[in-house]
Amino acid sequence: MDINKSEKCCTNTKLSNLGQSYWDKQYESNSTGWDLGEVSPPIEAYIDQLTNKNLSILIPGCGNTYEADYLLQQNFTNVTVIDIAPTLVEKLKMKYAANPNIQIIQGDFFAHQEQYDLIIEQTFFCAINPSLRESYVNKMTELLTLNGKLMGVLFDRIFEKEGPPFGGNQDAYKKIFQSNFDFIHFMPCYNSYHKRATSELFILLKKK
Repeated sequence: MDINKSEKCCTNTKLSNLGQSYWDKQYESNSTGWDLGEVSPPIEAYIDQLTNKNLSILIPGCGNTYEADYLLQQNFTNVTVIDIAPTLVEKLKMKYAANPNIQIIQGDFFAHQEQYDLIIEQTFFCAINPSLRESYVNKMTELLTLNGKLMGVLFDRIFEKEGPPFGGNQDAYKKIFQSNFDFIHFMPCYNSYHKRATSELFILLKKK
């Protein structure tokens, strides 16, 4: 795979002030309070039960992408990560320069054009403007192969301050996803990172 592949980040007025400049500044100033510093435990547990190491996997809004690290450690061969922040992406390209099993893309998730067997959701849904959530669901559907799955965690709480992160609850999320996905799991996490205990939902959704 071409690790240096990049996509032009298109202007999207819906992203408002949460676009490339905003997120790049967060990484430039190291203002990454959402960063766990390790793979999210519910996602790690799901990865551990996967047997097909050749699944095509996408992690959008990847951040420091501990999930991709873990996938590569477990010998997965077809991992793609995408983020809008150039500062972060350049760092990741240097980190993984010698690894042929990961593709790193700097660009807008909503403009991305590929298909994947599995998409991992980890603090991306909560980072975008809530007005984009329906577009998020439609884009996830477009990016998944037939019978493809969306797996990850969503915040099950409302935040006191205006986001990001933006929260929500299980009932509201189900209404957004139900037209496009069958729910395999959509439930409170029992194995969240300790600082997020009782505030996460684990989702495993299959494209209809």
